[in-house]
Amino acid sequence: MLTLLHKQLLNNFQQEFPLSATPYLDIARSLGVTEDLVLQAFDQLVEHNYISRIGAVIQPNHIGLSTLVAMSIPDQQLTSIANIVSDFSEVNHNYEREHHYNLWFVLIATNQQHLESVVSEIEQSTGFKTMQLPLLKDYFINLGFQLDLEANFKTELCPA
Repeated sequence: MLTLLHKQLLNNFQQEFPLSATPYLDIARSLGVTEDLVLQAFDQLVEHNYISRIGAVIQPNHIGLSTLVAMSIPDQQLTSIANIVSDFSEVNHNYEREHHYNLWFVLIATNQQHLESVVSEIEQSTGFKTMQLPLLKDYFINLGFQLDLEANFKTELCPA
């Protein structure tokens, strides 16, 4: 079950994560709990796939270079190829789409040469060609979601 603390962490710190030398302590103080309790709750949220990471989101192409990449992979090989692609530290947002181009991901690199090198490595490692779709116009979509702090959710999560 998601506890009130889990819900508060998910609601309050999706977009307003403290930028300090002690962010988890800052969060704990703001919620009136201990830092250890906050760390345990975040660990539980990761363990149960409510969150995948805690980190900054930086506007595309302001630090380094990024591109959207699509690949057409036979269905029976999709999982294994997606795992190979995901092993590249430059790859994020790796996901399946229902389309001829069924594997999509964002590739982030330090510069154009690095980007081209990683694309080439991915093609060599997988045996499949890529299609690059560089960003032409930037759109901001706020992906923050609010949980009902009063509702009880049935989940595998145990109280912290």
